Amino acid sequence: MNKYDSEIVAGILTQNGYRQVFRSEEADILLVNTCSVREHAETRALGRADNLSVYKKQHPGRQIGVLGCMVQNLGEKILAEHPAVDFVVAPDSYRHLPQILKQNLRHSRGEFSVRAFLDDSGSNELYDDVYPKRVEGISAWIAVMRGCNNFCAYCIVPYVRGRERSRPAEHVVDEVKKLVDEGFVEVTLLGQNVNSYNDGWHDFPDLLEMVAQVEGLLRVRFATSHPKDLSEKLVRTIASHPKICRHIHLPVQSGSTRILKAMNRGYTRETYLRKVDLIRRCIPDVGLTTDIIVGFPGETQEDFEATKSLVKEVEYDGAFIFKYSPRPHTPAARMKETLTEEEKIQRLQELNAIQKEISLRKNRAHIGQTAEILIEGPSKRSLKDAMGRLENNKIVILPNTKLRPGALISVRITEVRGVTLFGEQIDGKTAPKTDADEKEVPVPVTDKTPLVNEME
Repeated sequence: MNKYDSEIVAGILTQNGYRQVFRSEEADILLVNTCSVREHAETRALGRADNLSVYKKQHPGRQIGVLGCMVQNLGEKILAEHPAVDFVVAPDSYRHLPQILKQNLRHSRGEFSVRAFLDDSGSNELYDDVYPKRVEGISAWIAVMRGCNNFCAYCIVPYVRGRERSRPAEHVVDEVKKLVDEGFVEVTLLGQNVNSYNDGWHDFPDLLEMVAQVEGLLRVRFATSHPKDLSEKLVRTIASHPKICRHIHLPVQSGSTRILKAMNRGYTRETYLRKVDLIRRCIPDVGLTTDIIVGFPGETQEDFEATKSLVKEVEYDGAFIFKYSPRPHTPAARMKETLTEEEKIQRLQELNAIQKEISLRKNRAHIGQTAEILIEGPSKRSLKDAMGRLENNKIVILPNTKLRPGALISVRITEVRGVTLFGEQIDGKTAPKTDADEKEVPVPVTDKTPLVNEME
């Protein structure tokens, strides 16, 4: 979502005559878009903003701005404690950027300065009329809704992104059609909880079906699903349409019903497992991934054992596993923590080890199987190899192969190394090369595959 917001900002500024560059030393305006979901993300973002001050010393007219969720929560503090930052802008205030920059440009000529902290948290901003400025590629993100109504005890998102509001389905479909005209063949529909999407006439399964019907589009993905709102209609929609990828990211957060209640997640362990059973009965080849928090306030050894047993029972393809960090203004921040940092880290490592073994076993099960992958470009490790993605979101490398990005090809999986699959094209034919295939250029994609992650 943050990367998509950065594309929204780039779209707004481009429409106002600015030109986007990708090297800090070339920019007159340096923008740091932030995330408040975890403390580690905030620390990194502010460190980045401070480090950019070196470019201001080289060119005093340069401006540094901090954008996003942190501003909604800590905007005034950022301005007070980070002198290199010229202005801050909250997530629903990006339309004000051209005005802020214009006024600060006048300041650089000795007239006056604006250090704006804009709080529009009560707005209904959707940026529905803003076309994002995307880097050329084959896959694009589209936000179909903003905000969140769930108020999970540990999560700051509802406080910094406001209440849920959904874009009209027809507008989303129009944007997809425009993307296809520009050469994109895959879209990922984004929302804090896409399962609760509703524009008044269409729910999320309706929207998925409408998008999947767009001619020229090859694949549709989405993120993220909240278990309490995952419906049988959604599962059957995914199962029934070949363009909708067989991958569901379904954050469980804990395997203990007691902790889930403390987290205000709105479901029990048993309810969650019934949803998993529904998914796997309707979509046997689904790629299922999750998020888990260890060390939530009050988590006992028994609670942690319940999480371990759930991970073993479900056998996820991959998991993002985090240790709990308190977020200001959330109910969990007022709860008494019962574990030390060392104990949290120990549980994090233990659960990661379990998931790593499961992921490797499930990856090895692909060996000898045939499947379709969408070519995204050259491998990050070698421009001589092609990289694509299975429907279940797992990466496949084709050694010593050059294929046109956007090609949908059949492969046989031959090898597994850790979280990466290796394969060969079945028919042995190579798609027509473009001029870009012959050049060593940066890969215009981001690795979005859920892996076993030790965050913070």
